[in-house]
Amino acid sequence: MQITFIQGILVAVVVFICAFDKHMESFMWFRPLVVAFLTGIVLGNVQLGLAAGAVTELSYLGLLTVGGTVPPDPLFAGLMTTVLAYTTGQDVTAAMGLAIPFALIGQWIGIATNTLYAGFLPAVDRAAENGDEKAIGRIMFTGQFIYSFAFALAAFLSVYAFQSGIAAFVNAFPEWLIHGFEVAGGLMPAVGLALLLVVMLKGENVPYLLAGFVIMIITNCANILPVAIIAGAIAWIGYTKDVKESKSTAAPAYEEDFEDGI
Repeated sequence: MQITFIQGILVAVVVFICAFDKHMESFMWFRPLVVAFLTGIVLGNVQLGLAAGAVTELSYLGLLTVGGTVPPDPLFAGLMTTVLAYTTGQDVTAAMGLAIPFALIGQWIGIATNTLYAGFLPAVDRAAENGDEKAIGRIMFTGQFIYSFAFALAAFLSVYAFQSGIAAFVNAFPEWLIHGFEVAGGLMPAVGLALLLVVMLKGENVPYLLAGFVIMIITNCANILPVAIIAGAIAWIGYTKDVKESKSTAAPAYEEDFEDGI
């Protein structure tokens, strides 16, 4: 299916807002689940947006910026997974594999803008020396605007301007290659969860992981919501228990010994 000019503009606006939020990390709108959902609304296929956002979110769940490393961009991954599935008719898992180069575009934009920000530092230093808080705010806002505009421009070009060439290029792939992208896309959520577990999994959390795994295997539940509710209940029980223990083991208030002088 073709994306119209108006839809391309609306997608660019969505990406601009989400990229601006990514710079501040205030509402987490830059996550693939949100970006794909909003893109699905613009394209008139909310179900596709939710499906693309779900698999992409799982795949990019554990990708973290560590030190100087910059992972592939989750915003562009969620966007282009939805767009490629919409324009080429491929399954969302195959579209997610095809969207990896576009996630790298987002990565490159982030690296380029971070390098550009180094040129803003002298002006920030001068404003700080003069105590000009408004000037510092304007400089910071300018950097955020450049970053968001670069994302929006790249999104418009990828979604609308080059959509025919991208769709023709993808449709020219042989069936076995598309199947390979589909298999790779199906494996990526497992890799994303594994990366997340590397960061979060501790010895005391292993029993909960095993309990959730057994519940899913025994019940053969196609809906993960019941397991999520059970996990939330267990987390709440653990939280209240920790609060009570912290209150009971709190050090008593210091009482000073007084002497009457006799």
